[in-house]
Amino acid sequence: MRGGFIVGATIISAPSSTESDTGTRDPEMRQTKKGNQWYFGTKAHTGVDAGTGYIRSVSATAASVHDLDEITNLVRVDDEVVYTDAGYQGVEKRPEVAADEHLAGVEFRVAARKGRLKTMAEPDRAAKSRKASVRAKVEHPYL
Repeated sequence: MRGGFIVGATIISAPSSTESDTGTRDPEMRQTKKGNQWYFGTKAHTGVDAGTGYIRSVSATAASVHDLDEITNLVRVDDEVVYTDAGYQGVEKRPEVAADEHLAGVEFRVAARKGRLKTMAEPDRAAKSRKASVRAKVEHPYL
């Protein structure tokens, strides 16, 4: 479980006020809702090597861009297994992934949502927990 590639994204908040020199907001920033909280800013999409934890690919978008829209820019040609969080569910069904010969052959290991994880039997929950511990390396660059 230590080989492969890990993909994640985080919101980088920015002030939403217009109290700048020009009196306008940054046109590249957008707002997005995560849970019941609204954020204004950009989103950093990161790809990390599962074995070493080294960053291999990064892209920045407006906060309103969905995580799945950037996955084709993060996964590289030599990646065979990709670990992701629950935000990437359904990645195999995306037209740009299914149409790409390499991406269609990649094994995407998508973490279960917390609500579903609580209802799983213990052996399945332990396996999902191991996946989550591998996927946690993608969070380290954000520290």
